[in-house]
Amino acid sequence: MTIFLCARCGEALTADLAALPAVPDAPDESQRDPETRRLPSTVPAGHYAVETEPWGGPYVPQDNQDDPKPCQPRGNCYCTDDGFVTSAGPRNTIVIHPDDAPTLRPLPNWENSSGCCGPAGYHGPNRACPCGNRLATLAADCYTPYELHLDPVRVTPVEG
Repeated sequence: MTIFLCARCGEALTADLAALPAVPDAPDESQRDPETRRLPSTVPAGHYAVETEPWGGPYVPQDNQDDPKPCQPRGNCYCTDDGFVTSAGPRNTIVIHPDDAPTLRPLPNWENSSGCCGPAGYHGPNRACPCGNRLATLAADCYTPYELHLDPVRVTPVEG
């Protein structure tokens, strides 16, 4: 079991979470909630997994603009002024159920939280510890997986 703490202030961000061997696949579209338009969380409550591939910003243009690939694991294609992009973000983000970090707060003025039904997670960290440390990115839009990524540099795991 592991608890994740804010690397700046030491506050516990999660209760004990059990490790999964890998990040599960995103749930099937048929499981989408008709009211929120959100998929169930990729990671079940009480667990965490490590995303070994780059996830989140910054993004760089994809080499093949004629055959774009998803911008990150469990993601969709993402297009900016530079064309279709792929994640050059951090590896080894900690993916948890969004409800497993109840003290995290949205950034002021909902910074980095654009999306149509919730934050897409494409614009960088959008959740902070109560001390102000920007340490997590919530993806919770209707066209993204539903998951919370903790920045591996800004949180500290403590074995329980």
